[in-house]
Parts: sequence; structure tokens; C-alpha cells
Amino acid sequence: MADKDRVFLVVVDESPEMHNALRYACRRAKRTGGRVALLYVMPPPEGQTWGGVADLMRQEARQEAEQVVARHAEVAADMTGLPPSIHIREGKSRDELIKLLGEDQSISVLVLGASSSSEGPGPLVSAFTGRSASQLRIPLTIVPGALSEAEIDAIS
Repeated sequence: MADKDRVFLVVVDESPEMHNALRYACRRAKRTGGRVALLYVMPPPEGQTWGGVADLMRQEARQEAEQVVARHAEVAADMTGLPPSIHIREGKSRDELIKLLGEDQSISVLVLGASSSSEGPGPLVSAFTGRSASQLRIPLTIVPGALSEAEIDAIS
């Protein structure tokens, strides 16, 4: 695989550790001539809702997702010089991530941020370092949430 084909996938959310994962992925992509991809997974509407209400909830969730991803896409474009590819899906994060990896063979590295809180590293890090690890077809890079920008820059 040529370096230009290397795609670093970051799962976008509002957690502090996601910013570390994005910074690391962008720096690695820039350094290796690769690209960044962003995945945002919207939760499905909760409970029993009527069709029109569910559609409105989905539309509002999609607008919010697009705003969140746009902010992070701007950061990625500024850091790498290239616009990232963007994937917005609805469902469970782990399931949608596995589906995306099956559909998009250009993705070559998954970059996740690990929370430094006492509650654990986060659901995706826990899943992919546990039972779901065998479902990954690509390397997983885990960026500790406690790293400073300077520390991330030094290792990327």
C-alpha cells in the first residue's frame, strides 16, 4: 500500500480524548502523505415514536452531526492540507464502525482516544481491546487522553 493510500479513521464525538486522536491522526497523515477520515455515529431515536416525530428527530440529529463534523473537518483540513472524507451514520458506534471498515477498504488505521478518567478508556477502546478486537481488519492506534499537544506532536 502506498503512503498516499493510507487513511487514518477517527471516530468523532465531543469527548476531550477525541481531540488527541484527531491531532495524532492528522499529524501522521501529513507526515506520511496520507489522509484523514471522520466517522460520526448518531444514536437512533429512542423509544416508540411516530413516523413524523422520528423523522424530525433524525433530521435534527443529522444537522447537529453535520455541525460537529464540520468543526473537526476544518481542523483536519488545516492540519493536513486536505479535506477529510466524512461518514455520518445512525446506529451503535461499534456496529457502524465495523460496517464502515467492511465497506471502505481504503481505511488503513483506526485512531481512537482513550479517556484518562476513572470510568475507563471509553466504550470503543474497551470493545476493540476486548472481545471485538477480532473484528478489526486494520491496526488500532490508541492515543492516551492525558497527553498534551506537545507530547502528541513529539510521537507523531
